[in-house]
Amino acid sequence: MNQHQEDYLKTIYSLGGDKEIVSNKAIAYELGISPASVTEMLGKLAKSGLAEVFPYKGAKLTAKGVKASQDVALSHRLWEVFLTKFLGYTLSEAHEDAHCLEHVAPERLLRRLDKFLKYPEHCPHGEEIPRGGNYRPRAGNYARLSELMAGERAKVRKIAEKRDLLDYIERLGLKIGVEIEVEKIGEYEGSVSLRQGGRTIVLSHKAAKQITVERL
Repeated sequence: MNQHQEDYLKTIYSLGGDKEIVSNKAIAYELGISPASVTEMLGKLAKSGLAEVFPYKGAKLTAKGVKASQDVALSHRLWEVFLTKFLGYTLSEAHEDAHCLEHVAPERLLRRLDKFLKYPEHCPHGEEIPRGGNYRPRAGNYARLSELMAGERAKVRKIAEKRDLLDYIERLGLKIGVEIEVEKIGEYEGSVSLRQGGRTIVLSHKAAKQITVERL
């Protein structure tokens, strides 16, 4: 399996393709390519037994495809932890370089890296780290930050893996795993004002839609 195929598998997996059909349009948007290119690659993944293609609907990962995508995700997220924790990378820098490292690190190195990092459960922006092909997302009362009302409390759990968003969140100082309380919601998809650690943070509605929280 080449790097291009691994990128497709990881993208389909991130879009929920282990549980449901993901449209060609959604895959094309995430990868920044044409739908025609997606159709061609999905055909190759299907021939390799990694995905099941549904004409005019999209594709869903097979058990083999889920395992392969989890292996890529494990590598990517372990490198993100290492780069941010030990080399001072920002979230977006770690995401960018982990994308290169995930394709070249052998399994032996990943096992030792995982042990060195003491088997982290999440990457720096909150994505769960799958291991052994038996990954199960944690249970909880999850929602988008944009769905909360003034006065609601929650913990920030995950930030979408997009460079500009990661930079924006890091500049604002919003922390993963730390409790927040929504103070105010602007009218008609306005900004979201919240308190975290004694500070008021104001987020755009667009950013709030891409942040997953756990209601308390």
